[in-house]
Amino acid sequence: MLIAIDHGNYAIKTPNFSFVSGLAEHTVKPPMTDEILEYGGKFWTLSGRRLSYMRDKTQDERYFILSLFAIAKELEASGRYSLSIPVQLAVGLPPEHYGMLKDRFAQYFMRNGEIQFVYKNRPYSITIDRVMVFPQAYAAIIPQSSQVVHTVRVFVVDIGGYTTDVLLLRNGKPDLQFCRSLETGIITMNNEIVRKVGALHDMSIEDDHINAVLRGEETILPEEIKDTIRSATKLHAKDILDKLRELQVDLRSNPAVFIGGGSILLRPFLEASPLVASARFVESPNANAVGYEMLARKQLSLRPLG
Repeated sequence: MLIAIDHGNYAIKTPNFSFVSGLAEHTVKPPMTDEILEYGGKFWTLSGRRLSYMRDKTQDERYFILSLFAIAKELEASGRYSLSIPVQLAVGLPPEHYGMLKDRFAQYFMRNGEIQFVYKNRPYSITIDRVMVFPQAYAAIIPQSSQVVHTVRVFVVDIGGYTTDVLLLRNGKPDLQFCRSLETGIITMNNEIVRKVGALHDMSIEDDHINAVLRGEETILPEEIKDTIRSATKLHAKDILDKLRELQVDLRSNPAVFIGGGSILLRPFLEASPLVASARFVESPNANAVGYEMLARKQLSLRPLG
């Protein structure tokens, strides 16, 4: 079975699921939850507290464990349960890191023999027989590729958890000679907002508070806290655009496609900026995973399941 996973610094996404890239390890089976994954003699649960940023996610087993959660969720949703399940993985990396890390990333997921784990008290046995690695950002616009194939130049800007990745498309084809990665994602913004709110208002907030304010959801936060969050977000959006201009990414003379969960949060500020002349937004945070699946099916010559 083909399973696509987008390993974000803030969230893990598959075509059908999204969950925070947070993990808790237990030596004994924890109570109060049924979403427990047992692997390697340990028990694992998902956590709302994301892992610290790792440029190279192959440093330890945690992103592999998160991948097992993603695989289990997709297998459970498909209803295709059996005692031995062959899996092909489609994953991705930021364009700037793609050439350097793609082989290591693919090898990270390849394990000898069967991988056995228990998810929600149900045993699974899978074999990962192939791993395909694709560039992020480019993958996310594959479903909309017909809209950019005749555009001479368009920049794809992926505002993610820790990084903002930008890729140049020429007539719909990625120019991997021009791809950049900036450490200006939503995690860096949230860290600054938490610091600023603490310093100015002597109040402790977390990512969920910030996301709720930016999405217009109901909160009990005082209005001055909300104003601080919005003004800091506006500054962060401007900082991203300023840094892109320093890299010769001028969005006044070139159209842009914004993708990633960060783009959705920053959309009002990006659209209002005089530094952006023409922008389209891919609303789905699962867009990279959907694109990985489409690219992998083409590579494997598989027909979509219907």
